[in-house]
Amino acid sequence: MNSLKIQIPSIVENIRIVESFIDNVKDKYKIDDDIYGNIMIAVTESVNNAIKHGNNCDKNKNVSLTAVSEENLVRFIVEDEGPGFDPTILPDPTAEENLEKLGGRGIFLMGQLSDEVKFSNEGRIVEMVFYFN
Repeated sequence: MNSLKIQIPSIVENIRIVESFIDNVKDKYKIDDDIYGNIMIAVTESVNNAIKHGNNCDKNKNVSLTAVSEENLVRFIVEDEGPGFDPTILPDPTAEENLEKLGGRGIFLMGQLSDEVKFSNEGRIVEMVFYFN
């Protein structure tokens, strides 16, 4: 099992660093192009949520991102220093009353684009799993 890790201050502009990190993970673990796009969208969305909602854009709080490669999967773990949240009470963004709302799709997208999503530590840790050959 191999792992790579970065830690960034909670500034939205640091998403560029996360994108470079994902590119490095793709190259190092030889991840297929067909899941690369899903990883990029899901992981950057998760980090963006951690920066904005978890750490409230407080540059004194960090977001850590870890990528762990196992036999036929890569696991991305995003952790923030915020108060946490309950992912089970989020509104369904596909419900008719929520279709026009601007927010609320990030976690839904993460679930659609990754093979597994798990929240722990009261929502402060998100783990996404992507399978590949």
